[in-house]
Amino acid sequence: MPQPATLEAAIQATPTEFETTWIKGDSAAFRSASWALFLAGFASFSLIYCVQPLLPEFPQDFGVNAATASLALSLTTGALAFAILLSGAFAQIVSRKTLMFTSMMLAAVCNLVAASAGGWGWLLAARAVEGFVLGGVPAVAMAYLAEEIEPASLGRAMGLYIGGTAFGAMVGRVGMGLMSAFTSWQIAMYALGVACVAAAMGFFLLLPPSRNFRPQSMPVGRHLHLWRQHLSNPALLRLYLIGTMLTSVFTTVFNYSTFRLAGAPYHLGPTAISMIFLTYALGIVSSSSGGRMVDRFGRRTTLIVTFATILAGVVVTLTSSLTLTILGISLITIGFFIGHSAASSGVGASSGAAKSHASALYLLFYYIGASFTGWAGGWFWIHGGWGAVAGLTSACAIIGLIVALTFTPHRQA
Repeated sequence: MPQPATLEAAIQATPTEFETTWIKGDSAAFRSASWALFLAGFASFSLIYCVQPLLPEFPQDFGVNAATASLALSLTTGALAFAILLSGAFAQIVSRKTLMFTSMMLAAVCNLVAASAGGWGWLLAARAVEGFVLGGVPAVAMAYLAEEIEPASLGRAMGLYIGGTAFGAMVGRVGMGLMSAFTSWQIAMYALGVACVAAAMGFFLLLPPSRNFRPQSMPVGRHLHLWRQHLSNPALLRLYLIGTMLTSVFTTVFNYSTFRLAGAPYHLGPTAISMIFLTYALGIVSSSSGGRMVDRFGRRTTLIVTFATILAGVVVTLTSSLTLTILGISLITIGFFIGHSAASSGVGASSGAAKSHASALYLLFYYIGASFTGWAGGWFWIHGGWGAVAGLTSACAIIGLIVALTFTPHRQA
């Protein structure tokens, strides 16, 4: 009998329609799958964010301003946002493993091309394509785990994947900053590209083939109907806007903190600047607190605390003290991760059926915030310095706070 293409279909199917073959938590296949998805998370997120500590170097090498330099990241996340929607639909008709491996390999090659770019336009083109081809990883990784891993062990496997994304995002930022300080940003990007090619090959060798998924086409109209249905859900719309505001603040603060710390009165070098990304470790720890806070205090209260913490962090960064500036960035990071955990988990709780489509829309809005506001913040930085950037991000935090205050869970039909 044909097996269901998604976890939602599996849940709704009757036991007689198919027999699920789970990967057990104590098996070698479980360990292999978990580490394969760790590599996928590491490679994809290190490639996305590797240019963030390099942004102050691009104006010197290419003669562009801060806003234009930020496009090296914004174009990647913007292309990724729309690719996730397309990949979520395309993933129903091709092999999970093949799609993720191809995405990882092509993205690593794009990073090598970006490092070789002779001009600013070519670098941006390579980074945009890199974001687009990477859409196949986040769109499919969690679906693979949910379909293949036994429910009792899913949390462990998912935790290792998410740990890989967090580790990759931090190593991509810190590692690139350190390496470029001793060599050049081009060599740093070459090194990361080669490492991610190796990660893609390791992923392909480690990941067991899907046993509970068969490619199955779905009409385009059906995808559009499901997305339209989710966009008419008030609770989901609030969560999508919250995701947009969260990443607007987080990306903008980190983008232009690099420019701020490179200039007066700090004059920090690439190595020292890259150290601010170690605050990401606080977020890795605090993200697990988001779920516990939701369970104990409710999602609305957790989101209110999230944006209050972020707003306080932005205000603290207005001081000229380097110590207090790092403290403010740390508060923003902690608030972001708690909020992202609470909001993203709320999408599944508020969406009813077709959760993968609801999650894809959340990621679309999430990365639009990173792309648009992350780019627009450059103009605030150019024309008003850090005070203007703080004003922009404070406004985003206040919008998020207002939306959180009005949030009520949607009752599923």
